Amino acid sequence: MMTRIKGEASLSEVHESVDISKKKVGWKQAFAFFGPAYLVSVGYMDPGNWATDLAGGSKFGYTLIWVLLMSNLMALLLQSLSARLGIVRGRDLAQANRETYPRSVNFLLYILAEVAIAATDLAEVLGMAIGINLLTGLPLIWGVSITVFDTFLLLFLQRLGIRKMEAFIIGLVAIVGLSFLVEILLAKPAFGEIAKGFVPKLPNEQALYIAIGIIGATVMPHNLYLHSALVQTRKIAKTKQGIKQALKWSFIDSAVALNIAFLVNAAILILAATTFFKKGMVDVAEIKQAHQLLSGLLGSSVAPVLFAIALIAAGQSSTVTGTLAGQIVMEGYLRLRINPWMRRLLTRLLAIVPAILVIAIAGEKEVDSLLILSQVILSMQLGFAIIPLIHFVSDKKTMGDFAIKPVVQAIAWVVTSILVYLNIRMLINEVSSFFAGSANIYWKILIIAGGALFLGLLVYIIFYPLFGRKAKKTSIQMHPQSESLQKLTIPTYKKIAVALDFGEHDDTLLAHAIGQGQGNAEYLLIHVVESASARLLGKESDDYETRYDEERLQMYVQQLHEQGLVATYHLGFRNRAEEIIRIIKESKADMLVIGAHRHSGLKDWLYGETINSVRHELKIPILVVNL
Repeated sequence: MMTRIKGEASLSEVHESVDISKKKVGWKQAFAFFGPAYLVSVGYMDPGNWATDLAGGSKFGYTLIWVLLMSNLMALLLQSLSARLGIVRGRDLAQANRETYPRSVNFLLYILAEVAIAATDLAEVLGMAIGINLLTGLPLIWGVSITVFDTFLLLFLQRLGIRKMEAFIIGLVAIVGLSFLVEILLAKPAFGEIAKGFVPKLPNEQALYIAIGIIGATVMPHNLYLHSALVQTRKIAKTKQGIKQALKWSFIDSAVALNIAFLVNAAILILAATTFFKKGMVDVAEIKQAHQLLSGLLGSSVAPVLFAIALIAAGQSSTVTGTLAGQIVMEGYLRLRINPWMRRLLTRLLAIVPAILVIAIAGEKEVDSLLILSQVILSMQLGFAIIPLIHFVSDKKTMGDFAIKPVVQAIAWVVTSILVYLNIRMLINEVSSFFAGSANIYWKILIIAGGALFLGLLVYIIFYPLFGRKAKKTSIQMHPQSESLQKLTIPTYKKIAVALDFGEHDDTLLAHAIGQGQGNAEYLLIHVVESASARLLGKESDDYETRYDEERLQMYVQQLHEQGLVATYHLGFRNRAEEIIRIIKESKADMLVIGAHRHSGLKDWLYGETINSVRHELKIPILVVNL
């Protein structure tokens, strides 16, 4: 299920899978590069943004549209820096962190990144469940539960390749965009008043709070990890001109995709302003409430249906990118790879369990509070992604001529300061209400200690790259400096185990084993009986399959004896991988020959992954023969 990776490539299964290095300059090259930013953009219009957009529109009309535009410009700057890191250095943000910061700090950054991804997934689960509820009437608790099945959608998409995955996401984005285009046409907003909303203005303290929420919900930390890896799916010419060309097309890709996300968020705010604020309904901040009111206010039954469909599409598109971000984070920080379906399932369960508990205990009325909590958690993580990113793309030693200019650095640090300040302020606002109540003193102490650790880590990652950088080789570099080969000692094997499955390739496996032993080794033939009787009774099993399998092993041993070879056999029962490991350890075999049938994906889950399970438990050489 889990393996330690040996390569350096981010998202290695699709790394440089789209070759644009040989395409002619022009629209064909641009089209080939377009795609990564669209996968990123779905995070800027996921269900977590809807509540803040609805609240901003219903309470203050068009006044806060400028906040959406400002947050979109901030996002464009940060995502372009993330793409620059991936294109120039060939590193995603997690890998770059691992090369720079000490192991203990990297572990904390990894945990924070995983928490951010789980919080994102929580918003997506709730959004999809609400959308299903609005469309079909299915109770929220069941809607949350069935979202676990989209685990297999990602598995299917990954098998199709990155371009088809991008096409699927773009299709979902198009559904969201078209749905809100129809909604806006039905609402008939006053475009003159919308234009006034682009003039910066905050009517009161509550408007500031909602503005903080909008910005906090827009720029998400997992998108910075994601974008730095996705741009590496494009194979570019590793020349100065090739990199410049890639940076240009990446920026255009980001600008188009993020502007689409801006238009979707603006459409939600405008819809709320036109439909609710104009009619005096200034307290519509919940998604379900907005959906219920749309039909009566717009005089169309189509409006609420499109609203629900858009919500489901937004949630579904975000789940795919959230899982990819999780893979990038785990591989970059820990150099561990986990099966995609298992990764998706674990992430999804981390979101489903708290959602189900809240709905079961407190009822559906608390779902929107849970959505807000997910956005607060995301706000806490943002600085830990942005600050290292700016350090990396500003470093001339690693970025060369492609390090960002001092003016861009200054703008990036100003944007970071604003975002970190606003997010800390949002967090303080949330915590202050908790402290104002009669909460347990131990909880208060725990929160204060957590806050101190939070600020301490933030200060550390700001200054460490400036003063604490060590002269060391990169931690992800896998190959040491080449040296001349020493005198080679050729191994000899005394006992070679052969795992047989009694298929048509048994003779191939035995031939490879004999080739390794050169006729001088003892050969141990292993087969594991997996019949119902064998699973239940183990060694006591005496069914037809057990007797037949033992006779076949005896026949193989006899034939090897006739060729002048030393051979024995051992029959195992129940779990194939566990029995192979046990038999080899007990017999003290010093090599294993095993066949690989080269199935993957869903078949790995259905049939098991014997080879992976065995090789992690055994310390002897293993020869895997592709059959």
